[in-house]
Amino acid sequence: METTRRAFIGMAAGGAMAAAGGLRAQAGGKALRLGIIGAGWYGMVDARAALKCGGVEIAAICDVDSAHVDAAVAELEKLQGKKPATFKLYEELLVSGGLDAVVIATPPHWHALQAIAAVGKGLDVYLEKPIAYDVREGQAIVDAVKRSGRIVQVGFQRRQAEGYRQAAEFIRSGGIGKVVQVDAQIHYRAGTLDPSPKDPPATLDWDLWCGPGPKIPYSEQVGHKNWRLEHTSGHGHLVDWGIHLIDTVRLMIGASIPKRFVAAGGIEKLKGIITTPDTLTAHFEFEEFPLVWRHRLWGATEYDPALSNGLFFYGENGTVFATDKKWVLVRTKGKEVEREEHEAAGDAGKAHMEDFLAAVRERRQPACPIEEGFKSTATVQLAMIAYETGAAVAWDEAAKQIRDNEAGAKLLKREYRKPWVHPFGA
Repeated sequence: METTRRAFIGMAAGGAMAAAGGLRAQAGGKALRLGIIGAGWYGMVDARAALKCGGVEIAAICDVDSAHVDAAVAELEKLQGKKPATFKLYEELLVSGGLDAVVIATPPHWHALQAIAAVGKGLDVYLEKPIAYDVREGQAIVDAVKRSGRIVQVGFQRRQAEGYRQAAEFIRSGGIGKVVQVDAQIHYRAGTLDPSPKDPPATLDWDLWCGPGPKIPYSEQVGHKNWRLEHTSGHGHLVDWGIHLIDTVRLMIGASIPKRFVAAGGIEKLKGIITTPDTLTAHFEFEEFPLVWRHRLWGATEYDPALSNGLFFYGENGTVFATDKKWVLVRTKGKEVEREEHEAAGDAGKAHMEDFLAAVRERRQPACPIEEGFKSTATVQLAMIAYETGAAVAWDEAAKQIRDNEAGAKLLKREYRKPWVHPFGA
């Protein structure tokens, strides 16, 4: 608990420190040389953010789809006036030499092996969320980072979002009194593609893309960008997108991993297209308060669209709704209902990358160190275990074990497809 409270204070200071670091680099410091592992959509989002910060060269990229590599090289040459070195295998990129850090933006089932290998080679890492596919992978990453002493920033960019920052300051100052419950939700109409099995594009090594996870038939619905709603890779909407809000709540309140989880839902509308719930309600029993998560990925025409993505903090003296760039206070004064709306602009993605680059230069901990990334990732993974087993999950944080749910305990670790070896206990 105390660790996360210190992390919140560090987050507030991190933006200013990052800005100072970026300015020093642009003023004549040595450019940091970055490698990008996974040069598709979000790998390039992170690459652009790094270049926008300044003092950075994208020196190498790798991807198992040569079309991604070609497109990334063309864009990066325009952005930085220089082509990066290119690789298909991340192992080759890591031993190519001359790198200071890497960005890992592959699907989550690859994160553990790549992150552990990177810190083992003495590189700092910007690791996209979730940090791993299963809980035991996450533990293995935390242990490897501790052994290496490297800087690892987890890509929870909403830690830098001004709407949440300002709301957190107000709530922590006692603005709505004791927080009794938090609701979190992201409703949207999921765009889906053809789920029919077919040959993968000639540019894509599908066997290597599946890697340590099960090798499933390729379809447009489980390929690039769409793997998020596939059980074997993305693990669903809560783990992919909802995790941002769960991490934000943990940070705002200073909470650790909940002690108990219950979840129910199903595939109500998108059967035969996706393999994770399109409708879900999950109950998280944090020590400080209960949190209720809801999502619906179909028919998502909201009564008020402004509320479809965000957090509701219900306090004894008022309610706060917060999202990335806005927060709203509602409370009663006598017989009147008072409503205050606060706009909060900012570029959270750039700020989070800037914080990482400053942490690398200054050899300090970033806004979201690996331990915090593990806690938020494990939180949503445990909720999905409750959903998948149809039973409550009781989490013993000290022992890092699920109690009284044998089926759930088995889901803490997924066996790897050969020849890959799971890093936990290896």
